[in-house]
Amino acid sequence: MSSRIVLIGPPGSGKTSVGRILADELNLKAIDTDREIEEKSGKKIGDIFLEVGETGFREIERGVVLKSLEEQGSVISLGGGSILDPQVYEQLSMEPKVVYLEVSISNAAPRVGFNTDRPLLLANPRQQWLKLFEERKERYESLARYRVCTDNKKAKESALEIKELLA
Repeated sequence: MSSRIVLIGPPGSGKTSVGRILADELNLKAIDTDREIEEKSGKKIGDIFLEVGETGFREIERGVVLKSLEEQGSVISLGGGSILDPQVYEQLSMEPKVVYLEVSISNAAPRVGFNTDRPLLLANPRQQWLKLFEERKERYESLARYRVCTDNKKAKESALEIKELLA
């Protein structure tokens, strides 16, 4: 089995939690690109957005994501908007194990808590989430080799479902 699994999906779909558990289950390294960006820059994503705007953030994100996609033996949880970048999209289209974590807004809302760490959800969080999802949905679906709905499931249940799917 190829030793790289990539998790994509909207905010609140469980990419970080599911990714961590799945990596443990499969004895792989867990990589969360948002965490990598924060560690590399020493700043929170929200602060990076304020300083360099979305365009600047996406440039930083592209570099981190493309580097992460070189890592074998890993479960990589991508930031929800990273799939909008043409280079990232092209790279992902060649990945054999892209798992789209689907979630409804009613399940995403309590998970995200629509907090300030998610700069694109600040104004009207529910409205923004739906808008972002509509903009990204087609890309998520076209990249997905596998799909797992995380609604009403614990992260461990979703991770085990993915493990089974990939077995």
